[in-house]
Amino acid sequence: MILFPNAKINLGLDILSRRADGYHEIETILYPIPWHDILEIVPAGDERTTLTVTGRPVDCPPEKNLVMKAFRALEQAVGHDLGPVDIYLHKIVPDGAGLGGGSSDAAFTLKGVNQLLALGLNDDELAAVAATVGADCPFFIYNRPMLATGIGTTLAPIDLNLRDMTIVLVKPPESVPTALAYRDITPSRPDLPLASRVADSPCKWNNLLPNAFEATVIPKIPTITSIKQALGDAGAIYAAMSGSGSAVFGIFDTDILAEKIEQMFPEMSTFVGTLA
Repeated sequence: MILFPNAKINLGLDILSRRADGYHEIETILYPIPWHDILEIVPAGDERTTLTVTGRPVDCPPEKNLVMKAFRALEQAVGHDLGPVDIYLHKIVPDGAGLGGGSSDAAFTLKGVNQLLALGLNDDELAAVAATVGADCPFFIYNRPMLATGIGTTLAPIDLNLRDMTIVLVKPPESVPTALAYRDITPSRPDLPLASRVADSPCKWNNLLPNAFEATVIPKIPTITSIKQALGDAGAIYAAMSGSGSAVFGIFDTDILAEKIEQMFPEMSTFVGTLA
């Protein structure tokens, strides 16, 4: 079985308050984008489940990878061993980018193993397992535009259609650990909820849908500001950092050549695609 775990972007990200347990209450809109990893899951020829990672380097041993954590969480949820299976992950989406690549890999592992082994779990049941693995993981079970609240795991479908618009992603060399992005954040509650602001025209989103993490991340990675400016100069109607960074995206209502983006941002990871 071959699957293609996709990334996501955040359309606005408000950090509302800090909870007593140290987590933060947030509000953000998660939107799937067509930048994919490649995930293959097959019955194992050995007696144990294995994970092999190729492509972009991942700085953690296999058992600590979110893919294996998801597999173990699924075993715990169903109450018995599921293996053995061999899992092959080819990384294309950059880590430390705010694009949810690792979370997507974990969620697609849950969906793939559920289908391969005919476990019969529905999306809500899989999302409950995904929530034990990571905050972004449940989103990728549903993989459609969602309003995320609470610590990011409370999801509600939102009527938002960016179909056929062009998405450009630019990832500078620097990465941002999520804990570091949160460390210096000052929570605040906007006058209008995010769901009301996103209903306005995308042409107005630069003022309406800020990412609160930019205030703490840009001083550490000032290149983010220049990337946003360059995307705007190239015609993006909205540009922002995704999640806790450091990837920046631009949404265009016209086509743009991937070669042009590569030339604009040498030595950076870039992606150009069409939103669904």
